[in-house]
Amino acid sequence: MEGEDGDFPHEPSEPSHSQRGSVASSVTRAQELLVYLASDSAVHLTLEGLGCMNAQELGRNVREALNIPNSAADVFAFWFCSPLLELQLKPKHQPYKLCRQWQDLLYRFTEAPTEDISQDEPCLLYRRNVFYPKSKEIQLEEEGVLRLLYDEAKLNILEGRYPCDPEHWLTLGALSCAIELGTALDDQALTTAIREKKLSSFLPAHSALGGGGGFLSTLRGRGGKNAEMEQNLVKEYRSVCSTAASDPSQEPHVLLRQYLRICHALPYYGCAFFMGEIDKPAQGLLHRSGRKSVNVGISLEGVYVMDMKEKHVLLGLKFSELSWDHSYPETEGDSHILWLEFDGEEAGVSVNKLLKIYSKQLRSVAETAATGTDGEVTPSQESTSREPTEKSRSRRQGKLRRQSSVVCNRVYSLNTINYVDDGKEIKRLKPKRAASFFTRQTQLPTYSSVQVTESLEQG
Repeated sequence: MEGEDGDFPHEPSEPSHSQRGSVASSVTRAQELLVYLASDSAVHLTLEGLGCMNAQELGRNVREALNIPNSAADVFAFWFCSPLLELQLKPKHQPYKLCRQWQDLLYRFTEAPTEDISQDEPCLLYRRNVFYPKSKEIQLEEEGVLRLLYDEAKLNILEGRYPCDPEHWLTLGALSCAIELGTALDDQALTTAIREKKLSSFLPAHSALGGGGGFLSTLRGRGGKNAEMEQNLVKEYRSVCSTAASDPSQEPHVLLRQYLRICHALPYYGCAFFMGEIDKPAQGLLHRSGRKSVNVGISLEGVYVMDMKEKHVLLGLKFSELSWDHSYPETEGDSHILWLEFDGEEAGVSVNKLLKIYSKQLRSVAETAATGTDGEVTPSQESTSREPTEKSRSRRQGKLRRQSSVVCNRVYSLNTINYVDDGKEIKRLKPKRAASFFTRQTQLPTYSSVQVTESLEQG
């Protein structure tokens, strides 16, 4: 996510003596800095004036070290990342000063315990700019730029942040073998290389290492499944290499572009992600409920809610298919709520559905959700009203369908608020069973209203 000026706490008005000393010395003396890449390697820089250097100036030094042309300046951005928070910096932000405020950012944008916050340290990463359009990325030709994008896309595939179906991650794994190991290996040499680097270096861990059927069945079947995966990967590698052999001089370039082209087809490629929770549907005789942890991706094109455990999409909507709002907590310490409204169906009746996403990090991602297709922030692009006007209805692209692919929506598994448009009023859809079979529970649950704001931009 990316913050506005008001999203980050300001420097303390009266810094301590040690703080003043560290800032002053950082301006006058040379300091060493590690900037990490998605490949887990790092750029080692020695810079003067680091304490007052902004991200734009630092970017020139990193591009020079990586031999990347300045024409690619907009492709990448600096990120502060830790297990608790990921934050994209703007060109004018000063990394050194923001790093010193990291704990303040964690208190403001996360719900982590105080002990975790006190021990958390961010890494400075150089990776894809979430506001860089895919339409421009497709036109990139510089091999060094493509390789950085490949490393990041591969990491997201392996970690399950970009869910994809078996036929896709198998092809992507074979392309990784060709890119990193070369295209001249025979089957035996490739199998040996895969085992040395481990299968999880090429295929998502949740897919390559088996699962399902319980702990004992996993132990019994893991070896057999891994052997089958290796065979399938070798077979796909053969197919990939035969295609690349048509132009050996362009081999690395072609393979990198082919990998990225498959990733571009994933609707959530290039998203900024944040952690959140959604309500679980009531289950069991006692109608017990709770919350499910989700990973929420927001890009220039839409919003995507991922099941962290199952590694599949729960809900994916383009901005033309939804209306949204961001509401502040009623009491201190509660989570902010992102409301997503979209068309759906319940018991054969066309209804509007509301999904609540809880997250403290929404304080600084509301702006991102309003980003237009041209990359500029346009807070008024989508209707903020929960009332589905005829204009907002005409923008949507039809009802969502249940499909088997991990990329497709699973609206049936969501706990949503459903209502219908009855002329002038919005009325909630009554369920088939007006009350629980427990006769003492005679009242239906109530839902708090969504407050309409004039502007969606939070700062």
